Amino acid sequence: MRPLIQLAYFICFNIFLEKCICKSEHDQVLSITVSTQEHVDTVRNITSHNETLLWQPASSSYITTNTEVHLYIQSTSVKFVTELLRKHGITYRVLLENTAALVEMQTRNDTSDPRSGGVFYERYHSLDDIYYWINKTNQDHSDMVKVILIGSSSEKRPLYVIKLSGRRNEVKRAMWIDCGIHAREWIAPAFCMWFVKYALAFYNRNSEITEMLNKMDIYVLTVMNPDGYKYTWTTDRMWRKNRSVNKDSECAGVDLNRNFDANWCTKGASDNPCDPTYCGQFPESEPETQAVAQFLRSHKDKIKLYLSIHSYSQMLLFPYSCSYDEVPNHNELQELVKEASTKIRRYYNNNYKYGAAAKTIYLAPGGSDDWAYNLGIKYSFTFELQDRGRYGFLLPPSFIPQACNEALLAAKIIALHVIKKTEELSPTT
Repeated sequence: MRPLIQLAYFICFNIFLEKCICKSEHDQVLSITVSTQEHVDTVRNITSHNETLLWQPASSSYITTNTEVHLYIQSTSVKFVTELLRKHGITYRVLLENTAALVEMQTRNDTSDPRSGGVFYERYHSLDDIYYWINKTNQDHSDMVKVILIGSSSEKRPLYVIKLSGRRNEVKRAMWIDCGIHAREWIAPAFCMWFVKYALAFYNRNSEITEMLNKMDIYVLTVMNPDGYKYTWTTDRMWRKNRSVNKDSECAGVDLNRNFDANWCTKGASDNPCDPTYCGQFPESEPETQAVAQFLRSHKDKIKLYLSIHSYSQMLLFPYSCSYDEVPNHNELQELVKEASTKIRRYYNNNYKYGAAAKTIYLAPGGSDDWAYNLGIKYSFTFELQDRGRYGFLLPPSFIPQACNEALLAAKIIALHVIKKTEELSPTT
């Protein structure tokens, strides 16, 4: 009997250790409720500490009273930060107790072979795997896929656009989707891959995707920020920017979604290279931004719909992000995202906020969606995919199918509307 008692004691002791000691040995994510201006100042001060990282909002300048702040804290600072919050009477709760376990879950792949079927698309993939997948998709579907090299990153990695077309003659209408402009938002490239897989698998089987491919070309940039994405796999899972070298600064990278020429570097962006929302030296200073802008400019008469995929917070947004002004077709865009949100709630029992971006979230100048709108692409949207913050950027792979299907539903609703509207204006295209 004694050995059983010793075993029970050993198990209980290990549980005690795990619950009472090991928690502080892991990086954590806290949800912090900011109620007063004193709280605002304290939390902003905490976020300047080099062992913390804001998840939400994107910059400390966005923290105001009644803001919910999601803060990533390295294990060595968890005790210090939580004691400081308690000292100032600031309410918080632990969202994630062990981020390392979630990172391990995200990077664990049973297979990297696209021939393995559906399971492949329910995993996150390294940049090398994604490049391999692009090449394999091009080989296997040469009748519907064309791969276009539009440029390269600051570290000279290729920017590949997949052009999807139905089995028909040339058309004069197209849509654009880009994913992964922010490196840590892994669900975004996963969606681009999911979309391509769905389009190829269900062409001539699903009426909506068939109509889309028969009436428009679809350009898909799976990873707009390949250097940053690679860095999140090898060095820093929470990296946001690209990896360009900033002159006269030890801090690397530019926020590519603050680098477009749309009220560039005004309120909501930073001119400090060490900030996560650093706007760069000038509009389109980054090769990734240049490549996308040049491609869109050269196809502006054909591209009627622009989609940029991000995470997290579950929102369907449209211009402007850089201004509180309403775009001329505000009401039409508002009705579209409202319909998409309603159908996501109906079919997937999930809630998405929607509206003009600056009024729905905060000012974010230099964004790709605003720039595309001003270029003449009057149907321009940003999707923020799952979730609302429970897992944030560390969304487990098991959530990929629903997150992607929700975005796919919204994309189809909007694309079919754009086809209908453009056919009314030019029925032969």
